[in-house]
Amino acid sequence: MALRKASSYSKRNITPYTRKSSKSKKNYIKTVPLNKVTRFKMGQKSDWEAGKMNHIIKLVSGEKVQIRDNALESARKYVLRLLHKQIPEEFYFEVKTYPHQIIRENKVYSGASKGERINTGMAQSFGSVMGRSAVVNKNKTIFLLALYNEKNRKLVYGALKRVKPKLPCHVRILYQNKEK
Repeated sequence: MALRKASSYSKRNITPYTRKSSKSKKNYIKTVPLNKVTRFKMGQKSDWEAGKMNHIIKLVSGEKVQIRDNALESARKYVLRLLHKQIPEEFYFEVKTYPHQIIRENKVYSGASKGERINTGMAQSFGSVMGRSAVVNKNKTIFLLALYNEKNRKLVYGALKRVKPKLPCHVRILYQNKEK
């Protein structure tokens, strides 16, 4: 089954009851889909925690939006592949958003007699699980990249610029230099 376009979910109000509840009576969602974002921290994690990387580049959201987990994973893979080819072992890369929200869709068939067989009206119209998404507020960091020195900054900017179309919102690239 094909995915619905991103505008179906991204620019709307966030629907309630989109998390799994521990109380079975309040549980609108029976199963939770697997998260497609496989890794959140990549690169030289020990050097980042030790504070050796002073040049920080962030990809920041420009509006409140829902970003599907497959869009986050696609952008993450692209940036990581480019960084591994060009500057292996010289960066730290972190995905700062986690897809908690569960997207549901109440399927409605149009046509001759298919609608009568599947449609139950408003009885149990909670919808079936379609995937996951992350709710990202305005000015929230989506990706964080850290470098040892400034010479690779242009490469990282280029990678993040090429990732912009994969995300369903306006994003900005911010640079921070935290010299000692």
